[in-house]
Amino acid sequence: MRERPFHQLLEVGPGAGALTKYILEMGDIKFRTIEVDAEKVDYLQRNFPLLRDRIIHQDFLESNKPFEGRFTVVGNFPYNISSQILFKILEWKEDVECVIGMFQKEVAQRIAAREGNKVYGVLSVLVQAFYDVQFLFEVHEQSFYPPPRVKSAVIRLLPRKDTPHMRTEKDFFRLVKTAFNQRRKTLRNAVKELFDPETLRSDIFDKRAEQLKVEDFARLTFAMKP
Repeated sequence: MRERPFHQLLEVGPGAGALTKYILEMGDIKFRTIEVDAEKVDYLQRNFPLLRDRIIHQDFLESNKPFEGRFTVVGNFPYNISSQILFKILEWKEDVECVIGMFQKEVAQRIAAREGNKVYGVLSVLVQAFYDVQFLFEVHEQSFYPPPRVKSAVIRLLPRKDTPHMRTEKDFFRLVKTAFNQRRKTLRNAVKELFDPETLRSDIFDKRAEQLKVEDFARLTFAMKP
């Protein structure tokens, strides 16, 4: 029995099918995989006949939701676009019930970082506002052939049951991105165009962006200018 039952599964970036071949053995799920590289699509179709009607030949970042209703996303995510992949998943967060992915280790650490950590940033806050992040394990470079020059790690995202209350998601995203755009400055100087002078007198604006919890950013959205 699976630890977290699911009925619909999307794999992002199957490559040569290292993970795909095991997913196909599950049999009792609706499964689709998305790959942008035409040569890899051809390889997958030739070597995994069961994939014939399950491959989406498209750029994931430009794709539409592959299923109606709730689904899980897995993948050995392409490291050069792994952050963008997560932002795309956030657009579908109402339906994405679980994400398990392999990232470059430094990116995985950034996603899981808590306030006060030097790698805590935009990606940390935006993902953690909607998902609980679990850093599962590291993957040594010798596990691959040829070995990459970077270390890898696997993380899991599960929807939060207590998503912080915010005025709007648009305000939240704008505030977080603005705050970290000048992360070395105090919040008062970094986000001054988003708040009126009276609001900026609050002590919280003496802090830098990396010192604020996800919930702090959410609360501040209610004080932003209309």
